[in-house]
Amino acid sequence: MLRLAIVDDHGIVRAGFREMLVDELGICIEFEAASGEEALQKLRELPCDVLLLDLSLPGQSGVDVLRIVRQRHRDLKVLVLSGYPEERYALPMIRHGADGYLCKDCERDELLRAIQTVAQGRRYVSRRTAELLADDLAGVSAALPHESLSERELQVFLRLAKGESVSGIADVLNLSVKTVSTYRSRLLEKLNVASNAELATYALQHGLLVS
Repeated sequence: MLRLAIVDDHGIVRAGFREMLVDELGICIEFEAASGEEALQKLRELPCDVLLLDLSLPGQSGVDVLRIVRQRHRDLKVLVLSGYPEERYALPMIRHGADGYLCKDCERDELLRAIQTVAQGRRYVSRRTAELLADDLAGVSAALPHESLSERELQVFLRLAKGESVSGIADVLNLSVKTVSTYRSRLLEKLNVASNAELATYALQHGLLVS
């Protein structure tokens, strides 16, 4: 029996995925969670095989959860389910450890195929993501500045872009204020901007704000 967990802050979305999967033989929905913190807590008590993870979560974002899962639950497969198209997050999430990326408007058959693929230890990429990967390998598409950010840089960037303070980010990510300030300086340089306001503008222009 394949044990599955659904992490999304919208009850109606969780219900929709649950309805799509409830009658599928061989799949058991081990738990649901409405936040990253709740998901991480339940994973300590209810191990599962595949985590369906939304990026836009209150508190710890999907990016935060992915990073922690990769540290604490290395065998757990993570399939990111996002309302954002592949062009925005598929490649960064796969580079940062996701086993697959799927848009929430996918059909039931594609969702099942993705779950089964990652459960078997393989990466799942949609046709569009495969095209993006091919272009990236061939050097066809010019990489955008944010695509080169590390996991931690991406975490800090998204929080700064949403208006969170350096001290607040330090508390959430368990970092020192000095470390977060260093990340901020590095981000300003890498993204060629001069302030938090310009970081936010950059994120908006590229559709990167996940909540």
